[in-house]
Amino acid sequence: MYASSSLPSSPGQAADSRQRGLCTSSLGMDLMDIYEIDRTVDFILRRNFTRVALQFPDELLKDCTKVVRGLMEKIGKLKEQAGVGFFVMADSTYGSCCVDEVGASHINADCVIHYGHTCLSPTSTLPAFFVFGKAMIDVSSCASSISNYASNNSKPFLVLFGLEYAHAIPNIREELVAAASTLSGSKAKTVFHFAEVMCPLIDPPDCHKDSSGLLRSVGDGKVSDELGVAARSRHTIGGLSWELPSGQKMEDYLLLWIGSDNSAFANVVLTFNGCEIVRYDANGNCLVTDLSQQRRILKRRYYLVEKAKDANIVGILVGTLGVAGYLNMIHQMKELITGAGKKVYTLVMGRPNPAKLANFPECDVFIYVSCAQTALLDSKEFYAPVITPFEAMLAFNRGSEWTGAYVMEFRDLINSSPVEVKNYSEEARFSLVQGRYVEDFDMQEKKVEENEGVLALANATEKALQLQDRSSNSLTKGTVQSGADYFATRSYHGLDMHGDNSMPEPYLIGRTGKASGYQHEKGK
Repeated sequence: MYASSSLPSSPGQAADSRQRGLCTSSLGMDLMDIYEIDRTVDFILRRNFTRVALQFPDELLKDCTKVVRGLMEKIGKLKEQAGVGFFVMADSTYGSCCVDEVGASHINADCVIHYGHTCLSPTSTLPAFFVFGKAMIDVSSCASSISNYASNNSKPFLVLFGLEYAHAIPNIREELVAAASTLSGSKAKTVFHFAEVMCPLIDPPDCHKDSSGLLRSVGDGKVSDELGVAARSRHTIGGLSWELPSGQKMEDYLLLWIGSDNSAFANVVLTFNGCEIVRYDANGNCLVTDLSQQRRILKRRYYLVEKAKDANIVGILVGTLGVAGYLNMIHQMKELITGAGKKVYTLVMGRPNPAKLANFPECDVFIYVSCAQTALLDSKEFYAPVITPFEAMLAFNRGSEWTGAYVMEFRDLINSSPVEVKNYSEEARFSLVQGRYVEDFDMQEKKVEENEGVLALANATEKALQLQDRSSNSLTKGTVQSGADYFATRSYHGLDMHGDNSMPEPYLIGRTGKASGYQHEKGK
C-alpha cells in the first residue's frame, strides 16, 4: 500500500504552508521527538534525496500522516526550492522489521526511512535510515530492580535491550552507577557492561564498517570503558554490539534483557543458550527470571532437525528480497540439499502461512531464508515443519553433530565452512523419529538403476508419487497412482466451461466508488 505526498512546487506556496502552522504545532513536540523529525530531515537534505519511502509497521500507521506533514513543514523551513516527495509504504511483503526494498523500488525511491521495530539487517540496493521510536519505561524502577538482583549475584552483567528502549539506556546506566556508589563491600563491585546500538544508517553494500569489517557503533565506540580492560572480542546481535576483554567468553556473564518477550529476545535466548539470562519487563515494571518457556523452544528446534532428516523433497522459502546475501544463502542451501541426494524447490510467496504451504504437499520440509528475527516460525499448524538454514545444515549434512551452539543469522553461515556432504549412499540411516532404518532418495534411485526392465522403473516412479496420509488432517486422502492423478488432486483446476453455448454473455456493470461507501450504498 502506498500513499504519496510532496512539497509545494514554488517558494510562494512553501511560505503559505509555513504560515498555516509550524512542524511543532501539526505534529506535536512528543511525536517530533519520538519520530526524530530533525535527524530524519538532516539525513534527507544532506544526501539530496528527492524520492523518500517511509516504511511504517501496522501499529504505527495511525501516525503516518502527521509524520509526513511534519517532515514536509520542516524541510519547507530549511529549503526554499521544493522537490522532495514522500511515499508511505505499509503492508510489507515480508517481515516489517526488514527494509522493504522491493516495495521502494516500485516507486523508484532514493532511500527508505524505516520506523519502529527493526532487525537492522543490511540492505542490498537502497540506503536506509532507521527510527526506532521511544517506548515508555520507568527508569528508576528498572535501575532499582537490576541493582537489587545484582546485589545477590557475583557474575558481571551484560545489559542488552530492545532498540525501542535505547533512548533510556544512558539514564539507566547513570542510576546504576549512582546506586553502586552508595553501597559498600562486595555489593559495590558488580560490573555492568552495556551493549551499544550499531549505526542506524545503512549504506549498501559496505554500510558503515570499521577496519575489522563490522558495523560501527553509535558514539565513540568505547563500549568497555567500565571494564577497565582492553577489549578484544566483539559480538553483535539484533542491531546491538559489544566487546569482551581478551580471555573472557559470553558464558562468564549474566545477560540482562530490557524489553518485551518478542522475536528479538528469542534471538538472544537461542543464540546465547549457554548463558544465564533474566529479563526486565518494562510494561509490568518487574524482573522475570523464569525463562523455562523460552528455553523449551530449543528442544522443539532439535526435534524439527531430526524430523527434517527424514525428508526427501525440500522446499526453500524465500523470506526476504532485501537482506544482503540472501541469494548466496539460497544457492548454498541448494548445493547442500542436492549433495545430500534430495529434491529441492525454491518458492517465493511472501509471508508463509499454513494455507499457502498446503499447496505444496509433496514437500516434506521447508527451509525459511529470512532475517534472524522472523526465521522462527511456529510450524505447529503447518502440514510440514519449517526450519532455519542452520538447522538444515545439521539435518542434511550426515555425520554432523549438534554441539548446542545455535546460529540465527544466515549471513553468519554463508561460506562459513564448505558444504561437505559425506557419501553414505551404501548405508541406511537410523531415524530417531520413526524408530527404524530408512533409505534416502539417492539410495532409492541407485536401486532403480541396478534393477532391469521398464516395470522396475515404473514401480519406482509410482512410489515417488505416493502421498500417504500422515494424519487425520491430511489434505490428500489415499495414494496417488500416477502423475496425472496427482495433479488432478490439486485445489486449483482453472476455468470450467459449462454447456455448449459459445455465444458471449452480456456484460454487467459492477459497483463504483470507494470501498468505504459505494455509490449504490450512499442512500442507505
